[in-house]
Amino acid sequence: MAAKFELKKTSNDKFVFNLLASNGQVILTSETYDSRASALQGIESVKKHAPDDARFGRLSARNGAPYFTLKAGNGQVIGQSQMYSGAKARDAGIEAVQHHAPVAVLVDLSASQSA
Repeated sequence: MAAKFELKKTSNDKFVFNLLASNGQVILTSETYDSRASALQGIESVKKHAPDDARFGRLSARNGAPYFTLKAGNGQVIGQSQMYSGAKARDAGIEAVQHHAPVAVLVDLSASQSA
């Protein structure tokens, strides 16, 4: 299976997407978007900015769990990872996004969902 972006509609008629690695694991989750068009722009922004290591914020949650964010050119967060067990695992997650995002296909599940 190739890497893919899955676009979904939320229960309150907003949109969110996940980037899934080739093994099906979610490696990045978007912010919530008001419109499908905005979410599609967010996907394009992830594809564009993922190769740039400087766009990734390497952070820690209150409990110390490492995670990362990906920021667009305007500094706005366009995606966030899950929490990781350690910095090495988080950095591997960043590498996965850098590798998979530019070539990931879009699977639009939003049209087939009823809110």
